[in-house]
Amino acid sequence: MSFIPLLPGSLSGPPAERSDAARNRERLLGAARELIAECGPDALTMDRLAERAGVGKGTVFRRFGSRAGLMMTLLSDSEAAFQARFMFGPPPLGPGAPGLERLIAFGAERIAYVMEHGDLARAAEASARSRYEVPAAKLWQRHIELLLREEGMDADPLLMAMSLTATLDPDRLLHAVRVHGLAPERLTDSWRELVTRVVRGR
Repeated sequence: MSFIPLLPGSLSGPPAERSDAARNRERLLGAARELIAECGPDALTMDRLAERAGVGKGTVFRRFGSRAGLMMTLLSDSEAAFQARFMFGPPPLGPGAPGLERLIAFGAERIAYVMEHGDLARAAEASARSRYEVPAAKLWQRHIELLLREEGMDADPLLMAMSLTATLDPDRLLHAVRVHGLAPERLTDSWRELVTRVVRGR
């Protein structure tokens, strides 16, 4: 499962593991990163990971639960860092700036995140049983909803947050850049225009 820090002091991740379990975990994650570097995340299967790490497939499933769990574990550090920035970091992304400024900054940061980690994030979402119920995704949506409410939106901010979250979908963003040749900066400008119009009713 993906890691969601709840308090500023909780950013070190899940509880400490036994040393042998931690070594096995790092060996599996190292093998997974090697396979991704060689073939891309779409080619990473539990069978191939077990073979590369020299363990049984059952060991891989016991450790990660599913392919989605593996992908989310690989994203855990970068996702936790992103969450820390928008929940506890300095404004305008973190607390202390007006809701609209934080919305603009959130989208810009998420677009930058997808440009760096998009293939892995896309693979994680595709592997999840319900991509919309992944804890991190629910947190992003809730964050956007709260910022809309802070700006005084009363026209179904929950549904509007769902719609805005959809525009930051990794598949959508990567398709725009790789297929249509759009610059990431153009995506960021479009997000700024969109949320400004939504908040100000223009």
